[in-house]
Amino acid sequence: MSNGQIVVLVAAAVMVFWMVGAYNRLVALRSAIGSAWALVDEVLKKRGEAVRGLAAALRAPLADEQTALDTLLAAEKQLRSAADALGARPLATALASALLGSEPALASASSRVLALLDQRPELRTLEPIKVHAAVLRDSAARLAFARQLYNEAAQAYDAAVQQFPTNLLARVYRFAPAGRL
Repeated sequence: MSNGQIVVLVAAAVMVFWMVGAYNRLVALRSAIGSAWALVDEVLKKRGEAVRGLAAALRAPLADEQTALDTLLAAEKQLRSAADALGARPLATALASALLGSEPALASASSRVLALLDQRPELRTLEPIKVHAAVLRDSAARLAFARQLYNEAAQAYDAAVQQFPTNLLARVYRFAPAGRL
C-alpha cells in the first residue's frame, strides 16, 4: 500500500468518525429539546388542572359570571391542544408559534377570573379555590423557568445545525431549526 493510499484511508476514516460524532451530537441536542419540552408540558398540565379545578369550584359561587369561566376553560382547552401538537413534534416552529399565540387568551381569561376572585375575598378562603388559585398564580414563574430551559436547548441545537461543516450534514439528514417559546 502506497503512502498516497494510506493518506486517503486516514482522511476517509477521520471523515467518517467526524460524521458519526456530528450526527450523534445533533441527535443528543434534539433529545435535550424533547426533555426540556417535557418540563414545559408538565407545568402546562398542572396549570390546566388548576384552571379546570378553579372553574369547577367557582361555578356555583360565581353563577353570574359563567361566561368568564367558560372563556377560561375554552382558552385552556385551546392551549392544551396546541401543547399536545407541539409535544408530538417539539422542534416544529409553527407549532411553537401556535402555542405562543394561545397564551394571551389564557392569560386574559385567567386574569379576569382572578380579578373576580379578588372582588370576593370570602371565596379565596375556601380550600379548593385557595389551592387552585395558588397553583395558577405559581405556575407563571415555573413556566417562565421551563420555557427558558427549552429556549436554551433550542438555541444550542440551532447553533449546532448552523455551524460549518455540521450544517452540511444537517441538510443531508434534515435537521431543521427548532422553534422558540
